[in-house]
Amino acid sequence: MGQLLLMAAVFLSPLLGGGWADGYAVAAYAVGAVLLAFGLLLLTSAGLRLGSSLTPFPAPRTHQGLTSTGPYALVRHPMYGGGILVALGWTIVFATLVGLALTIVLGLFLALKAHREEAWLRERLAGYDDYCMQTPRMLLPFIY
Repeated sequence: MGQLLLMAAVFLSPLLGGGWADGYAVAAYAVGAVLLAFGLLLLTSAGLRLGSSLTPFPAPRTHQGLTSTGPYALVRHPMYGGGILVALGWTIVFATLVGLALTIVLGLFLALKAHREEAWLRERLAGYDDYCMQTPRMLLPFIY
């Protein structure tokens, strides 16, 4: 529920104002669009890969197996990372400081949620520690 509220706040943040000076707008739109597209790609491909194991709650389902292919070969929590990239892309497109602050809070929230989820995954899934060694990035490919 917290992540949905934060995402909604990020998407509504342009209503508070913002915008780029003419010299920066085109570059900002391009960077924002790339981040939005990559974030949406991570979100959708990860959701499709999970199939019936997909749940809005961090606790894994009892019948869930370890998913380590597709976007899960890049990062352990691609849906969370995708959400962060979508929020950041949106914030860059609309140049809103409130959106940036909310995106940072969203990132922290999802990092904490991912840490909690990983504790449960370690308990329930054999091989999860090995997967973490093979896939060292938690949320964002090549970054974190």
